[in-house]
Amino acid sequence: MRENTFIIAGLGNPGEKYDETRHNVGFMVVDALARKYDCEVNLEKWEAVSTRISLYNRKVFLVKPLTYMNLSGKAVARFIDFYKLPLQNLLVIHDDLDMRPGRVKLTVGGGHGGHNGIRSLVQYLGGNDFLRLKIGIGRPGQGGVHPGIPVENYVLSRFSAEEREEVSSRMEPLIQGIGFLLQDDVSKAMNLLNSFK
Repeated sequence: MRENTFIIAGLGNPGEKYDETRHNVGFMVVDALARKYDCEVNLEKWEAVSTRISLYNRKVFLVKPLTYMNLSGKAVARFIDFYKLPLQNLLVIHDDLDMRPGRVKLTVGGGHGGHNGIRSLVQYLGGNDFLRLKIGIGRPGQGGVHPGIPVENYVLSRFSAEEREEVSSRMEPLIQGIGFLLQDDVSKAMNLLNSFK
């Protein structure tokens, strides 16, 4: 039953070097989901680690690509192609430089906004009609972040203690909002998730 299969892909870079960095906030959300439902994202195939859980009468795959951020689409496309899923059955969770740390936004489609992981997904999937859960990480030069930090260094740095606490406080509502999505209540999910400014 194809319509009952859903993929939640968190974007990030594999390896301890990148653990808990701003660019890996997608991995962090997927890991929080796995903890909530008492499982581990550790089955390695198709250049990703994944696990399958049953939620709200759906088969849900939690996926973390191992291809590094810039080739995220390569791994995610394997899941979409194998299970013959429409792009509407994919939720991608990723960092967003243009939102302050802790802000959350659920959207459908849209441009890549300079995000190489999203650019790769659009390229490999041949479209952008997937759900996107953006987690703000801030941008150098805004919100007290020193403007002299190159963006490529900033995204690979770790959250400050205050930022980490704020991002952590979002995890439970994020999981709740994803639950609404899996129950086909996109408007309820958006109302909850997009309230975090």
